[in-house]
Amino acid sequence: MTEPTLRALALDELPLLIDWAAGEGWNPGLDDAPAFHAADPGGFLGLFLGTEMAAAISAVAYGPGFGFIGLYICRPDLRGKGLGRQVWDAGMARLGERCIGLDGVPAQEDNYRRMGFAVAYRTLRFSGHAPEAAPPAGTRIVPADPGVAAYDATIFPAPREAFLSAWISSPRIARMALRDGRVVGYGVARKCLQGWKIGPLFADTPADGAALLAALGEATGGEELHLDVPDTGHGFGTWLEQAGFAQGFATARMYRNGVPGGDPARVLATTTLELG
Repeated sequence: MTEPTLRALALDELPLLIDWAAGEGWNPGLDDAPAFHAADPGGFLGLFLGTEMAAAISAVAYGPGFGFIGLYICRPDLRGKGLGRQVWDAGMARLGERCIGLDGVPAQEDNYRRMGFAVAYRTLRFSGHAPEAAPPAGTRIVPADPGVAAYDATIFPAPREAFLSAWISSPRIARMALRDGRVVGYGVARKCLQGWKIGPLFADTPADGAALLAALGEATGGEELHLDVPDTGHGFGTWLEQAGFAQGFATARMYRNGVPGGDPARVLATTTLELG
């Protein structure tokens, strides 16, 4: 076998990794690559055999204190040769002593525990169509603008302005909730291979989240919506189930090197399983 080489992926190479994610059944967004790359241009690592990518991982650094692992895939025909472990080790080395997060499926939890990760909370996929929900009194739902970055920074464990600038922009659809002139929630919808994923959905209250979800459902033409809902978010999953959403697969948010800051209680739906 050719000696593998490891390097950061360029923006125009990211679509191949996202195609691999689609092949795994992960239903990625149709235009994820530019926004993902903006989060950390050096954070996507590929292991190559000659000119062909054999395995890859995202190891995105959100500043000096927090990082996130995702998109960990080895090409199916090359599995069992240790290539996946090489790219994993490279991703972990890149993030170093930061607090590191990932979203793991139940079958892999024990493996991640052996690597120093511990479960912080669990997340469940919900799929369905948003019911109508009026905003709380005095609240307006409007297109999101860069002002959501300050709100996001009180919830997400680290600043991510470059990512957010791309994430709230077209072709995604973004809405924010304003009350008394301040942001009390925001949400983003992105078109995927099947339906639309909603993430993040951050809100001060479940009622704010429901109003944002209704607005995003209307803006996406009533297509099916998918949300990855933590069990920390004000019982929002129970509300979705009562609204007719179906439960799907589960993941566990796991951290190594401690637990980051932020406010998980206002995370009604996580941003992405790939980047945190």
